[in-house]
Amino acid sequence: MNGQQRRPLATVLVANAVSISGNSLTLIGVPWFALQTTGSPGKAGLVAFCATLPVVVSAIVGGPVIDRVGRRRVSIASDVVCALALAAIPLLHYAGRLDFWMLCALMGVTGLFHAPGETARHVLVPDLAEQAGTTLARAASLFDAVSRGARMAGAALAGVLIALVGAETVLLLDAATFGLSALLVFGGVRGVKAAEPRRDGAPVSVARYRAELREGYAFVLGSRLLLGITLMVMVTNGLSQGWSAVLLPVHAQLNLGGAAAIGLVMAVWGGCALLGALLYAAVGHRFRRRTVFTVAFLVSGAPPFVMAAMTDSVWPMVVTAAVGGLGSGALNPILTTVVYERVPDALRSRVAGVTTAGALMAMPLGGVGAGYLVERVGLVPALLAVSGVYFVTTLAPAFFPSWREMDGPAAVSSSGPSSPAPERAATTPRP
Repeated sequence: MNGQQRRPLATVLVANAVSISGNSLTLIGVPWFALQTTGSPGKAGLVAFCATLPVVVSAIVGGPVIDRVGRRRVSIASDVVCALALAAIPLLHYAGRLDFWMLCALMGVTGLFHAPGETARHVLVPDLAEQAGTTLARAASLFDAVSRGARMAGAALAGVLIALVGAETVLLLDAATFGLSALLVFGGVRGVKAAEPRRDGAPVSVARYRAELREGYAFVLGSRLLLGITLMVMVTNGLSQGWSAVLLPVHAQLNLGGAAAIGLVMAVWGGCALLGALLYAAVGHRFRRRTVFTVAFLVSGAPPFVMAAMTDSVWPMVVTAAVGGLGSGALNPILTTVVYERVPDALRSRVAGVTTAGALMAMPLGGVGAGYLVERVGLVPALLAVSGVYFVTTLAPAFFPSWREMDGPAAVSSSGPSSPAPERAATTPRP
């Protein structure tokens, strides 16, 4: 297998790493910028709402669009638009012309275009793995490991850069990462059939688009396990959005000494999550998926909220992040494997749009709700309330019978269910 055949897979891995590093900068830089410029946890939550609601909208309707336009084109276009929108925030701020509504609108643009680009890259992995002559499991593990490493590095870098040069410069750097990701895909993913628009000869029409969209939703609604996964991750992602957009930044600002503490906590989490993923890859097959998934979610879900409510020191937070990160490392490999075993190739992008939309559905309310709680009842009661909801949610796999299907593979081929040999699948909801 020559290097030319491996190049598209390597390019997508690198481009995704660059993009995710930038996302980590946004995850820390934008809430901190909003808190600094407005001084209001509620407004910081509103910015998070404006950033995440369009993500849900684009994920709901984007699956068929990705196939029609082409995965390569969608990835490039989404990165270019996000780069321009993010760069506009600090530039307008420096010029003294950034009103609060502009900040919300620009974050809405990034949210609208970000999800289709990330989905387009993710659903390319199975085809690129086949072209590169590697196994799907190995390619998926590489994709997840690179993503986690990039997230860890980006979080650590964001905390340091905010302390040294300010949140505005961090946002400019984030814009540059989107631009670099677009250039990598433009130059490195050429001649890949799966990346080009699908031309099946059927006319483009509203009726056909709705039919294709409906196929993705019907598939998810017809699987109790996929529906349960999507609903559970919907709730936990919403709660986690409240943590990252409001609760952790406010806690860092009031008690932990600033943005550097956020970067440290998130970097430790990301590093231990990477280690957890590697450990699961090595020994996870010896244990039942549902058991590992439940325990991993219990140790990585509610504890950070509880620890933040109990301490004003950064080091207990770091220890909690280390334990939670180890647990969270097993979550995505399990979910990815489960979905890879169940979704046929022809529905990959459509089901990806449905599961992504479902996983993100509660995130717009997570930031707004957390900001409202902090302003109404204070930081500590808000942390405890959210931790309680998180704990109850993570008990779902232990009590609902449909989750037992996790331990029984249901493999698919490119056309539908077949023999037990997992091939292609859609993007899984990612906690």
